[in-house]
Parts: sequence; C-alpha cells; structure tokens
Amino acid sequence: MEPDSSEEANLFMIATFRPRICHNLQVAPVLDYMVGLDREFKEVLKARAAVENEQAARMLLDRLLQGPRWLGWFGEFVTALQEAACTQAALYVAVEDLPPTQVEAKNDDCERLIELLFPKLIESLEPKETVGKCYSKEIISEEDMDIINQKQSKYEANRELLHRMTKKKDWFKLFVEVLHEMESEELLKELTGMTYEEYMAGLQEMEVTLANQKSKCPDDCVSSELTDPQSESRNVTSESRVFETSHSECPNQSDLGAACSTSSENLNYHKKSDLDASCANLSKNLDCGTESVEHEPSRSRDKASPAREMTLRDYQMEVAKPALDGENIIICLPTGSGKTRVAVYIARNHLDERKRKGLPAKVIVLVNKVPLVDQHFRSEFHPYLKDRYRVTKISGDSQLKISFPRVVMENDVIICTAQILENSLMQAEEDAEEGVNLSDFSLLIIDECHHTHKGAVYNNIMVRYIKQKKRIKKLQKSEKSVVSLPQILGLTASPGVGGASNSKKAEEHILKICANLDSKIKTVQDNTRQLQDQVKHPTKRIETAEDNNKSPFGDQIKDMMKKIEGFSLLYPPNDHGSQSYEQWVVQMEKTAAKQGNRKQHVCAQHLKKYNDALQIYDTTRMNDALTHLMKFYDEEKKRAIALTESDGAPLSHKIDETDRFLTDLFFGCKEELERLAENEEYENEQLTKLRRAIMEAFTTNNKARGIVFTKTRQSAVALCQWIDDNEKFKEEGIRAHYIIGAGSSSDFKSMTQNEQKKVLQKFKTGELNLLIATSVAEEGLDIQECNIVILYGLIMNEIAMVQARGRARAEESTVVLVATRSSGAIDHDSVNVYREGLMHKAIQKVQTMDPKVFADKVQEFQNQTIVERKVKKKKDLQKVYQKNPAKITFLCRKCQRLVCSGLDIHVIEGMHHVVPNPKFKNRFKKGENKTLQEKFADYQTNGEIFCDDCGRTWGTIMVHRGSELPCLKIYNFVIKYEDGQMTKETLDAWRDLPIKFQPFTYLSDDDSDDD
Repeated sequence: MEPDSSEEANLFMIATFRPRICHNLQVAPVLDYMVGLDREFKEVLKARAAVENEQAARMLLDRLLQGPRWLGWFGEFVTALQEAACTQAALYVAVEDLPPTQVEAKNDDCERLIELLFPKLIESLEPKETVGKCYSKEIISEEDMDIINQKQSKYEANRELLHRMTKKKDWFKLFVEVLHEMESEELLKELTGMTYEEYMAGLQEMEVTLANQKSKCPDDCVSSELTDPQSESRNVTSESRVFETSHSECPNQSDLGAACSTSSENLNYHKKSDLDASCANLSKNLDCGTESVEHEPSRSRDKASPAREMTLRDYQMEVAKPALDGENIIICLPTGSGKTRVAVYIARNHLDERKRKGLPAKVIVLVNKVPLVDQHFRSEFHPYLKDRYRVTKISGDSQLKISFPRVVMENDVIICTAQILENSLMQAEEDAEEGVNLSDFSLLIIDECHHTHKGAVYNNIMVRYIKQKKRIKKLQKSEKSVVSLPQILGLTASPGVGGASNSKKAEEHILKICANLDSKIKTVQDNTRQLQDQVKHPTKRIETAEDNNKSPFGDQIKDMMKKIEGFSLLYPPNDHGSQSYEQWVVQMEKTAAKQGNRKQHVCAQHLKKYNDALQIYDTTRMNDALTHLMKFYDEEKKRAIALTESDGAPLSHKIDETDRFLTDLFFGCKEELERLAENEEYENEQLTKLRRAIMEAFTTNNKARGIVFTKTRQSAVALCQWIDDNEKFKEEGIRAHYIIGAGSSSDFKSMTQNEQKKVLQKFKTGELNLLIATSVAEEGLDIQECNIVILYGLIMNEIAMVQARGRARAEESTVVLVATRSSGAIDHDSVNVYREGLMHKAIQKVQTMDPKVFADKVQEFQNQTIVERKVKKKKDLQKVYQKNPAKITFLCRKCQRLVCSGLDIHVIEGMHHVVPNPKFKNRFKKGENKTLQEKFADYQTNGEIFCDDCGRTWGTIMVHRGSELPCLKIYNFVIKYEDGQMTKETLDAWRDLPIKFQPFTYLSDDDSDDD
C-alpha cells in the first residue's frame, strides 16, 4: 500500500511542534469538537485537563500521533482548534499561518514579560472591564469569559484571564490596545517600556520590515536544519521550529508551507533528504509502516484534509436540474433526504460554471437559526467546497467581529443568519460603502424557505429582490445598463398550506410561497424507490391519557385563583388552566396598567402565574407546578426585602393591601399544596403513558436514541428532572437532557447557543441518548437519527408535524403522540394528516401548472405584496412623524410612578434601549443575575433592575464597553404620550413604539455634571 504523503506531513507537523501546541492548547473545549475520539478516552482527558491541562494536551497529541486515527482526523483537529478559539495552537498545524521566526521569538519574550509583571497585573486590573474588552478584541473566547467571571475574587479572575489570553493569536498587541482603551497608560508603559503611540509605531515598522524581507526572499529559499520531532522539551522558544532559515533576513513561513504540503513540483529543497529522513523516522516511530515521504503535487487549498467527493442520487439530481440550468427554484424534499447536499452540489456547479465563463461568482446561504450556521459550514459546505473555494460562516453568535462587507468581499461562499444580510442591505441604503447589495451575489440559497411570509426576515429580503427585479426590467426596456440579481434556491421539507381547508386555498398558499421567492417549486413523488430507501417512514401510534378529572391539587389552585378574582373583581369567561384563560388574564393585566388600576394589574399578574402552574401540572408533576409558584413568591419576597435595605423603612411600608393579600393567600395554603403534591394517587396519567413509551423504546434496543417534544421551556426542564429522579430510567441507561431556545422572550431561563451546541454534540456521540426539546429542535438542526420521537401533548401545524416526524430516521422507528382527549391534540393531529395530503396535491398541481398561468399568478401576488408594503410603510412613517421622544414619558407598570422621559432613552446597536443619565440610578434597585444571559461582542447583562417603590422589574444592567447601563424592557412600562389628548398604552416590544430614539454615545454619558 502506497504511503499517504499528506498524512505523513500532518503527523510531522504535530510531532515537530508538539511542545508549542501543548503549551497553547485548551483541552476541554477542543474535545467538544473531536467527534472521532472514543468517549471513554475523552472522559479520561477531561478529568486530566481539570487537574493539569498541559499533560492532558500531551496525552491527546500522543493519541493522534500513535493512533488509531480515523478518516478526516486532521481536518477535525484543525477545526476543533479554531472553533475552541485555540488560535495560537492552530498556527502550528495550519501551515499557511505559521508565524515567522522573529514574530514567534517576540511572542515568547512577551509571555515571559507577563510572568515577570504578574503580581502587579493581578493587583492593578479590574476584571469586569478588562474581560469585556478582551472578549471584544477576541483574545478570550465566550467560554473563557464565562470561566473567568465565575471566579470569586479579582485576583483569581485576573490570573485566569492572563493565563488564557496568552494562548491566543496576536494577544500581546491586542492586550496593549485594551490597556490603552482603559486609560491604564502607566501599566502599559511598564509592560512595553514606551508610550502607546511609540509602541504602535515600532510595531508598524517591524511589520513593514517583515513584509519587505518576505518579498525579497527567493523562491528557492528553504530550510537547512531540522529539530528532533520527538523532543519533549518544554522550552517554548524559537528552537522548537521545524526549520531555521538559511538566510537570516528571510522569514521561512512560505517555505515550511510548501514543505508540509508535500509538493515537489514547484520546490527545490536544499535539504530534501533531511525532510525525507525525518518523515521516515517519524513514520517508523509511529509504526505507520512507511519508510519515506512521496512528494506529490497537491492541488488542495486546505492542506488539512482533501475535499469530499460528491455525487447525487437520481431523485436529488431530478430536483437539482432546474437550478443547474440557472432557474430560480424551490426544492421540496422530505427531512433526511439530503436537501442541503443538493444545495452544496448546485453551489459548486454554479461557482465552477461562472468561473469558467469569467463571470463573477459568489454564493450566500441564509439560515433562520444561529446553530444552523455552524452546522451547514462544518457538515456540508466547507468539507465539499474547501479545495477550490473560500467558505466562511458568520452570525450574531460568531466570535469573528469584522465588517460583513469585508467578509463578503474576501470569500466565495458565505453562510449566515438572514438578519445579518438584512441589516447590511439596510446599511447600504444609508451608506453604500458600509453595506452590501443583492447584486453582490450570484446565488442566494434560503434554508427552510417556508418561513418566507408576511413580516419574516426572509420575506423582507425577497421584497427587496422583487422590487429591484421590476426596476431592472424597466431599465432594460430603455436600454440602460443594469446590475444582475442572484439566482434563488429555496429549500424546504414542508411549505404547509397556511391553514387551508380545501384544495383551492392550498394551491393559493403554495403559489404565494413561489411568488415570495420568485421561484418555481420542484419535488418528486414519495413513491420513488430510491427516495423511499433513503427517507424512513416511522410507525405512528397515539397514546390517549385520561383527563385529570379528580385532582385535589388542581382544585386547590383553582380555589385560590377564584379568591384572587373575587378580591380584584376580575371575572374570567374561560376555564382555569386553559390557553384562552391565559390570553384573557394577559389582556386584563394590560388594561389595568393602562387605567392605572394597580390592584387589578398586580392580581392579574399573579393569576397568570397560577394559570402557568395549572398548565405545568397538566403535563408534568404536581411538585413541578408547586415549585414554579414557590419560586415566583420567593422572588417577590426577596425583592420586597431588598427595597427596605437602602432606606431602612419597615417592610410593611413597602407593600400595600393587595401585596399582603396575595402573599398571605399563597403562604397560607403552601403546606396544604405540599401535602397534596406528595400524593402519588393523583399523578398525571400522561406521565404514565410517556414513561411506558420511553421504556418500550429503550428496553428493546440498548442503542436507542429518542426525542420528546413538548410545548414549553418549563415542561422541558421539568420532564428532564422527572427522568433524572426516576431510578428505572437510570437502570435502562437512559441519559436525558433538555434543549430549549436561546431567546430571552420568556420569563423562564433560556439556553445559550454554546449550551445548545454542547448538548447536541453529546447526543451525537451517545453521551446522551434522550433529548427533551421544545420547537427549537423541530427543523434544520442535524440531530442524530432517532428510534423514537414522542409528541407530548403538542398541538402543532402540519409543517411542524412533518419536521418533528422527520427526526425518526432510524430503521423501524416510531412516532408516538401522547395527549389527553380534551387537549385537542389528537383531533388536531387528524387535521394535520389531512392538510399534509392537501399540501402534496397542491405542490403537484402548481408544479405542472401552465407556465403562463403560473407566471400571471406569481405576478399578481408579487404586486399585491408590494402594494401592502407601501401602505404599511406610509402608515409607519406617519406614526413616526407624529410622535417624538420629547412628547412621551415612561411610567412604572405596577405603581404608575414616573420613570423617565423619552429624551432619556438612548439606543445601542439599534436594539438595546438604555438610560445613560447617572441621576436615573437613584430610581431603581439592583438585583442578582438569576440566569446566564447570552453574551454579545462588547457587552453583557449583569443583573436585574427594579423599581425602588414597588419592586416591579424594569430590565437589566448591561455592561457596554466597560460602562454599566440600565437597559429597559418596554413591557414593564406604561407609555404616556401627547397626541391631541393624553393617552396611555402598553407594548410588548420596542419596535411597536413608532419613535426613533437617539443612538448611544459616550458623550451622552458624560453630559451630566454628576460624577
């Protein structure tokens, strides 16, 4: 068997740079991306890394060097280093980025300098501000920041910060910038020996010198000496480099890149025999069974691993053909049939053809969820396109914070969330140089394109497309030059029928989707043999549970709700615990806030919590419902106590008759509720059905995997806890975890994108085998094939049903619906089956429609959309002109106290509404940070703020570029504005208030004389 020269070169790189890689590698986050490593070895490494990270790093590299290795291991290792933000370690495996000797030696000196000044640095730095700025400069990752922020003292935090930042690429220069921005000039001068301006001038001079030297370096300037690849030296100096240049003035980066690419076609090695001998020696020591390196030409842009070969199945080629011919098309294929693979094939063909014809070519892939950005990049587009094209990813969760236009300019394929493109298109309207245009792209791929409707971001982009297309047609008629628009490719498993109940309406819905995407639709018959073999059709069954007609616990809660309703004179038209009751009580709470009726407002707020508890009890345990209420009342009590701490006023002075009635009612009934919750006789029968379904799947298959879909975040977490508390599940080896949304719209704890990614990774490797999920896992996410999918009391539409069912991809898989008869879920499931049939018939009808009729229908719907947008825009503009910040004031939603004026509100990045006026700090109290909030590029949330009179939550404290700012949530306020007559309203989102607030600047923060 011929030796794999690229494999030898990869091993040679790791062995040669082993000391430096070990020194800069953070093992724990890297392991999250090393899918090919066996689970037992990863657990050993994690345990060792917790004690001695560098020793764990050596163990990991030893495994890679000695084997067994898996297909694509090196590419996976490179990606793991990059994704885990081990940027300094990544330099030593990615040949193209290998630092010149001078830069490397200077980095070693900087690291030793940090060690010498360590005591002064940990004493002088303020961690909160320094960490935020270091994160914005990308010299620490989000995970680094989380770990640092958990440290108890500033000394511990600073030690961790300094340790972690020195593992990142270009860390010293960026740290100097951080010190300069924090005005720590004395510390900066002590660290560099000069002022900031002098340091930057010297740095620029060095970069110019290196660039000049590199340009003078002859093509045949190559290495002359090799270090021992097996050296265990811990000396992280320039001695550990592979090559020492034969010309002292010539950096050797390009030469090493050439050497390790194993290409001899364009190289003339001075000591080629030394390289061959070293690789052969490495091969022998690793027992690879080869004696020398064969130097073969390499055409690959990515030296880590070759691009994967790609072929399409017959049915995939059938749906791809119109797109390959340049048509706008929507590809409709079932979940698991390889839609994304078809899109990659089309993208590559598109790029190849346009390059061949000398035409500009650029592909953008839009997704509607942040996790899909990483998934499409890693699993599909990058592996198949990396040999010839530059593929990148970017999202609001990305650590890469450079301008989007620059990302577009420098890459061939860009994968991003749709909102990023929409923001940049809007920016281009204000400043052409700052944004991008649709004409910058030649192919636009829209994933899960059934979301292209109404005000969705996909539709905002496509409305721009359609308008521009109409303008182009007009210009063409007058023979004026025009720009080209990208080809459109939509992907969906189920466009749905939009609630249609007959064939005509279903066809109309499909035509609207086609019109919105300016595309035809293409599908294949489900009975295609190849498609049937690829897409699994799981067995479906329904488990009907009896309703909780006899429920002392539920009756007790309902009795308490009736007392509150009588006290507040609120009389519901709907049943307690129902969705309609929730809608009613939310409306009552808003109405009371408008009217300034504090009694009804507070009571409605508490009734909402009781109704939540009934809904939790309807799907999980009595204890979970009680815990929900206890948490709410404990927080209310803590907040009331916090209000008395600053002014020393008695607690009784801070609460009124309404607060006292509500707290006395709950705590007076608490013991009875606890007693009833312990009675297993009244356990929810849905849980019994769920337990049976899970146990059946896992007892008959010890390698089973499953997903339980549930409605709310509360029930997902509660069900996961229920499984953890049940010994029977543990005995069967069931390892469960919940996965819920990352958004903060709910008052319940969310998951960060990082947490979601880790859970999915554990599920993929088998560390977890059961997910309890909300709708976040229904569509798009690459989840390991499941043996069982359980829909737990869910009422969903036909699109969600198809997506959820598509998760059951294993052989002989099962979909189980568990619900009570009265919930409506079973009846709704029958409706979905009917609508799914309507959808397939409608797609077939539209697909075979007469081309002229189809074009006329599409034109009609597009014109209708444009007119509707114009009318809406006109109304919105009128609202904005009628109202300005000076004419509104904000009142506390609970106590009606004046909070601030509209002029006090400033906006950060167009979305975060803050009050920078220092005097505002006297109007609120700060509370603890209850949940880990999502981290952003240069700001983080840092605890709650609430009214110091009534305790109503107003928002959070936001750390933005080192400044602490109160960030308000509009839902917590009543807005009073002047518009002829004095009126009041309550809103759910800032976008619902048609007023443009001034952008935040540091000048506005310094306007006040108070300091």
